[in-house]
Amino acid sequence: MPASTTKKALIRRYERETLAGYVNPASFLQPQGVELLSDQGHASIVPYTEIKLVAFVKEFEGATEPQRQVFQTRPKTAGLWVSLRFRDGGLLEGIIPNNLMLLEGSGFTVIPPDSFGNQQRVWVPRGSLEALEVLGVVGSPLQRRKPKPAPKEQIGLFD
Repeated sequence: MPASTTKKALIRRYERETLAGYVNPASFLQPQGVELLSDQGHASIVPYTEIKLVAFVKEFEGATEPQRQVFQTRPKTAGLWVSLRFRDGGLLEGIIPNNLMLLEGSGFTVIPPDSFGNQQRVWVPRGSLEALEVLGVVGSPLQRRKPKPAPKEQIGLFD
């Protein structure tokens, strides 16, 4: 079975209700806003200024708000551990790739703390953020541990 070209998404907006529909991950970012296809087949463009975040979800039911907004412990997934502060005072932590070539110009794709829950990925427009702070680098190749040298007094078994 081939993979679908559209993904289930919830667009959380500041002043209005949450919109549910489908987006094409390759082309949902348009110059005017985010392109959303509703269940009834109506395509619409939601302006970036109205959007708080776009959540890519497994199911539409029971997906109004994510379970956890912050990590309970240091994350294990490699990347930059970031804290996003929204215009309305909301806070969300997540992981973004530690590769500047993967950053979009209009926003950030974040892996949320509860990525095994209903909400798998989150896209946040730059205009929705008041601040983005890097909390740590997880899995940096610069900090690979060197193996401990063998003690001098230990003999080799197969020398």
